[in-house]
Amino acid sequence: MEPSHHKSLATVVVAIDGPSGSGKSSVSRGVAARLGLRYLDTGAMYRAMTWWMLRHGVDVTDAGQIAAACGKPNLESGTDPDQPKITVDGEDVSAPIRTREVTNAVSAVSAVPEVRARLVAMQREIIGSGGIVVEGRDIGTVVAPEAPVKIFLTASTEARAWRRNAELAPDQATSVAVTRAEIVRRDRLDSSRATSPLAMADDAYELDTTDLTLEQVIDRVVALVHERTCA
Repeated sequence: MEPSHHKSLATVVVAIDGPSGSGKSSVSRGVAARLGLRYLDTGAMYRAMTWWMLRHGVDVTDAGQIAAACGKPNLESGTDPDQPKITVDGEDVSAPIRTREVTNAVSAVSAVPEVRARLVAMQREIIGSGGIVVEGRDIGTVVAPEAPVKIFLTASTEARAWRRNAELAPDQATSVAVTRAEIVRRDRLDSSRATSPLAMADDAYELDTTDLTLEQVIDRVVALVHERTCA
């Protein structure tokens, strides 16, 4: 591999956006591990903020309360794709942020402009000079609009519901129909919010993962990264 290629990968920012259950986390971690890049799960940051709000009795239906409290928690996000860890006030919350309670409240918390302003600033700081795969809903449009590689992952709501159910802990499991309804609701909330809605960047590469295996999706994204960084 030529030095120039090494250099471009060291500073590349790969933005992977998409709706809930489209495979962003698995794909992003796989791509980062394959290319030796850092990894940032921005969704986990919004989940961690939501978890903190629920734990501290903040009314997550009240944007004013959320805005007033969002500066309080101390969030730290790891960037190791093999062991992505997120802590709130020093406590590892990687597992509790994945509960159904957090999942169903995160869209409301994420919609508050003060929350997004704080977390986007943190995300840009972590991205820094690059060498990272970043996943979320507004990476290519808001967080890192200059990213040379932008991917927008999609999949049918049915496929996404199956995948999301497979990720849930046994005590959180429910029917695919219930999960599908929740996903449709989150899509609507995330796409219609006033601040940084879920949207595909004009120059993003759209990849439908419905009928692809995880490895096939990772292969395609890695090929695209090489193509863009060698150009």
